[in-house]
Amino acid sequence: MKAVFGTRRTRSHRGLRLVALAAVLAMAGPAMSDTGADAPVVTVTGGAIRGKTVDGALVFQAIPFAAPPLGERRWQPPAPVPAWQGVREATKAGPACLQNDEGWNRADWLHASEDCLTLNVRTPALAGKRPVMVWIHGGSNRAGSAMGAVQSPMSRKGVVIVSVQYRLGILGFLSHRALAREQGGTSGNYGLMDQIAALRWVHENIARFGGDPDKVTIFGESAGSQDVSLLLAAPAAQGLFRSAIMESGTPGFGLPFRSLADAFALGDQLDTLSGSGGDIEKLRALSPVALLALQSKLDDPRAKGNDYVFLRTTIDGKVLPKAPDVLLGEAKPKPVIIGTNMIEFGPGKGEAPLDAFSRFWFDGNGPKALAAYQEEERKGADPRRGNLELRMQSDAMFHCPANRMANLLAAKGWPVWRYEFDVGDKSQGGLTRHAYEVGYVFDGKPVGGGVSMLDYWTALAIDGDPNAKTRTSAPRPLWKPLAKGKTFTLHFGETATKLSKGLPRSSFCNWTGVF
Repeated sequence: MKAVFGTRRTRSHRGLRLVALAAVLAMAGPAMSDTGADAPVVTVTGGAIRGKTVDGALVFQAIPFAAPPLGERRWQPPAPVPAWQGVREATKAGPACLQNDEGWNRADWLHASEDCLTLNVRTPALAGKRPVMVWIHGGSNRAGSAMGAVQSPMSRKGVVIVSVQYRLGILGFLSHRALAREQGGTSGNYGLMDQIAALRWVHENIARFGGDPDKVTIFGESAGSQDVSLLLAAPAAQGLFRSAIMESGTPGFGLPFRSLADAFALGDQLDTLSGSGGDIEKLRALSPVALLALQSKLDDPRAKGNDYVFLRTTIDGKVLPKAPDVLLGEAKPKPVIIGTNMIEFGPGKGEAPLDAFSRFWFDGNGPKALAAYQEEERKGADPRRGNLELRMQSDAMFHCPANRMANLLAAKGWPVWRYEFDVGDKSQGGLTRHAYEVGYVFDGKPVGGGVSMLDYWTALAIDGDPNAKTRTSAPRPLWKPLAKGKTFTLHFGETATKLSKGLPRSSFCNWTGVF
């Protein structure tokens, strides 16, 4: 499959590269401007920090939540943050975590460091007890940063905003035999460990920023949404948040889960490419430049070569001791919003061999799936869902996994609300795309009918129900949750926002059984 899906610049590649760019541009809003008021000082784990007043809110940036993962701490679980003396300035953005330059993430790549385990906070005031929303950024788990979220006016809705950095790519998700020998038989998912450490920091410190540690909502988009879903499953994350919002991402993105043995095979590739001979200390001594170059050569045929190598979920035995769907079935129910965009991403018409493409996404059901899509094409497919290849990948990678997760959680008694976003982007010929909803969420920009997605999101954070009337900008349609034998989808459209029965693309979800 590598020859088919390894290196071509299809829309799927461009879609992934748009994730962080869309987030940065859409969330930027008005430029941050210091009002000149007295700089706020807060004491947190490690010492005192000084933030600044920005557009009526208090903003703190680059707050360390764990020790720098340098030297012998490379590929180790996050360690406690070291204490510092005096007041640490928290008025400027910290570096992104190390990543390759993929074009859309150039700003993050230019200002990246292995010392990157920090988070940002924006709060209306230090006094009070407000709900907290923790943003986990997207970028294929190999790029992007937490920048942008604290520039959003979301805090005006009466919530505290936190955005988290976590180790990416080979530094955040590598499993290796030598690491397993030194870490009790398991290794990998260090980026998820970072996210859990950040949530512990929030639980211990957010009250000093006017936040309520018992009312934490985690939310993310794309890889960030996938990570939210894995935090819902991870035993170590239980009790650290109350609710969750997932925008276009589920465990594994429709790809089969990776066993630890299969993950070790990637570590073996790194040994061969680097000439380390399996010596983890030699790998720890490699320069970040060398590691990132080697990262680009890792190959997992079941994850489209190198494209989605860090999106395929690894059951490492520690963070994820079991498959995510099993863990979700065992976890305590929480309110969850699960959504997808009507179009996510995939090849353009004629850009992928259909037989091989359908076999990749639907395995043995590839021929039957392809026949179903071709029949849809003959009958006249909805033009707002794009070409056949685009529909196929969007369904297999996004819509169907989101439906399966929603159904699983609802069957276990979780309050679950499903949405589909379809507002057009002029640069995409008036069709929507992956990540396009991010700006509507963060800026509160209305969709069809004058409805604000941000109102639903913050209502969930404040009251545990997106239908709560708290801080409403405009009347909102009732959003029914999934119930036994009943499914609903709220469609955010260009001209209207309305509830319908059923789940998106459900008739095309019989061809793939991957969670």
